[in-house]
Amino acid sequence: MPENILDIIIIGGGPSGLTAGIYAARARMNVLLIEKMGCGGQNAITDWIENYPGFPEGISGFELSGKFEEQAKKFGLKIAFEEVKSVSVDADSRIKTLKTAENQYSAYSVIIASGAEYKMLDIPGELDLRGRGVSYCATCDGPFFRGKEVVVVGGGDSAVQEAIYLTRFASKVTIVHRRDRFRATKILSDRALSNNKIQVVWNSTAVKISGKDKVEAISIKNVVSGVESEIACGGVFIFVGHSPNTVPFSGLLKMDDKGYIFTDNDMGTSVPGIFCCGDSRNKLLRQVVTAAGDGATAAFAAQEYVENILGTSYK
Repeated sequence: MPENILDIIIIGGGPSGLTAGIYAARARMNVLLIEKMGCGGQNAITDWIENYPGFPEGISGFELSGKFEEQAKKFGLKIAFEEVKSVSVDADSRIKTLKTAENQYSAYSVIIASGAEYKMLDIPGELDLRGRGVSYCATCDGPFFRGKEVVVVGGGDSAVQEAIYLTRFASKVTIVHRRDRFRATKILSDRALSNNKIQVVWNSTAVKISGKDKVEAISIKNVVSGVESEIACGGVFIFVGHSPNTVPFSGLLKMDDKGYIFTDNDMGTSVPGIFCCGDSRNKLLRQVVTAAGDGATAAFAAQEYVENILGTSYK
């Protein structure tokens, strides 16, 4: 095997990418993980995780991410902190070439574990006041809102869990949700509804965030009556879903209309030798536990692929 061609390159250092790294490195594959920021992904900024097996009392997302990374490095996984700009494939799909701002890498197989990022509302004031009261991470920014009234937009697990977390700091948390019940799991919903620091505004969407130098209010619209109103607040936390980080692979791989990558049961994509795992692939449930399972499958499938094309597979 040419020395400059890796067996596997993993793009992304979240739970799926790190798990893929654990399995690939443990199998003694020549593997490199490329992560544009810090390892852990969204898991690293999640306040508390109580549904990951093996931690009955729960664990902080930051601590769990650290354990993933520590275990991957224990098996010799190499990590490069760069951002992948493009991926190309040679004529017979054998060699995959990745370009970053700093380097170019080649590998026989690529595992995409690039995850997803928080989706924006795209309403007036959101971008202008981002970092000045508009936030997408309660764990990161919650302490800045001690004693203030804040608004959380969304109704899924992330929105409700982060709203509960914000009650540690804020004097009042108002959840604005576009439907008449939460999409979050019942246990989280019950906790939020029984918390006397949380108020819920149902059947409403955010239409504008106001403030001169910082957030001062959010305007909402009732989707049933059409009536608009304003809530005075010092901060707005937005949790309305995610957008997959799959732009570098556009035109190369088959994706759905939202940009999530289609895979088979072995995490294989439409291009032989390119696999996808975790939150960037089209699937039903996006959780740390499913991301880890995806990563293990992708690594094993990539290993088999590489060994088959190099003629080193076990017969």
